[in-house]
Amino acid sequence: MTLQKTCATALVALFAAACSGGGGGSADWAGAISDSAGVRVVSNPAEGIWTAADGWMLEEDLRIGALDGEPEYQFGQVGGMTIDSEGRLYAMDVQAQHVQVYTPEGEYLRTVGGQGAGPGELTGAIFLVMGPGDTLMVPDVNNRRINLFGPDGSSIGSFPLALEQGIPLNFRYTPSGVIAEQVRPLDLPNMPTTDSLDTILLLATDGTVTDTLKRFPSGETFSFSRGLPEFKFYSPEASWALSDDAQLIFGINDQYRIDFYADGELDRVVTLPFEQRLVGDRDKQLVAEYLERTWTESGVPPQILEQLKNNVHFGEYFPAFANILPGPDGSIWVQHIQAASDLSEEELESFDLLQDSGAPEWDVFDSEGRYLGVVTMPYRFSPRIIYDDYIYGVSRDELDVQYLVRMRIVTAT
Repeated sequence: MTLQKTCATALVALFAAACSGGGGGSADWAGAISDSAGVRVVSNPAEGIWTAADGWMLEEDLRIGALDGEPEYQFGQVGGMTIDSEGRLYAMDVQAQHVQVYTPEGEYLRTVGGQGAGPGELTGAIFLVMGPGDTLMVPDVNNRRINLFGPDGSSIGSFPLALEQGIPLNFRYTPSGVIAEQVRPLDLPNMPTTDSLDTILLLATDGTVTDTLKRFPSGETFSFSRGLPEFKFYSPEASWALSDDAQLIFGINDQYRIDFYADGELDRVVTLPFEQRLVGDRDKQLVAEYLERTWTESGVPPQILEQLKNNVHFGEYFPAFANILPGPDGSIWVQHIQAASDLSEEELESFDLLQDSGAPEWDVFDSEGRYLGVVTMPYRFSPRIIYDDYIYGVSRDELDVQYLVRMRIVTAT
């Protein structure tokens, strides 16, 4: 970090600590902003700035989907979602291996891709990335490539997905076209590795790696042992996002600390008080029962089922948070963890470990990192992206039918 940047950062920190800014009632903020070797440290109190009169809440603005009727409005398992420059909504149906496209008003436009290994076809797609010029990028692990589609849905080629760098765990992108990928080395039977670090890479639109944003110890939630997957639920994992100005927002969830990197250097640290909670026997039981039921319904042979059950382990404590998303006006949204043991018997009947491990409650921080308060999303609504003042995600009803839902962010009064 340059001397000029260090001095400027210190001045900003002192000014912010002494003055009130935007963000809705920041004069009542009881936290502190300090400087540590040129890094701003934002220490938040447990109570947020928001009052009952100036907090944010959500209003459903659009719902797409149906239990019966036209197939263009039905979904198997929705993965990634994205928005183009015209506000058109793209949703990846992981089960069908195609992308369905809708107008901003929710009218069906077209289907992109489809099951297969030929040009423009998909077999292992989950994520969606909107590249420059409304070019839709669809990573496909099974076909080992990233497929490209034009704004009209036509296939315009692909480029190799470099799995030797690791298995893609996540993709993030900014409205300006910056694309990042998290990869994890996995000691697969046909792809042995000795690396134990995840990497967040910057990608060009042709798949070329242009920079390494961060390397960090791989989480233990999912690994391989003797050719079979091994699980350690509630163990520390990294969560990250890209801000609209391409800052890396990063945290490992064994503590409530969010780091902000600008131009590769740590620029700001945001903390919030967090009380650790032990993972109880009831939580372990509920997760184990869910896995056994899921594997049995999927047709896993009894002898393999027993081996898989023996490969399920748990961390000692619940993580501090589940997910990070960038929001409007530079805000940062951090999702609470949801313990299965806190759910009612009725809620447990439709419990889905993958989609229900994150709680409906999200902590919201302003652009300076000051804690504003909590926004509670509808139960069984899983947000995918926040774009302008809208949250796009997937809602599941009591029959587990999935819907694309757009929520508008509004003030409480």
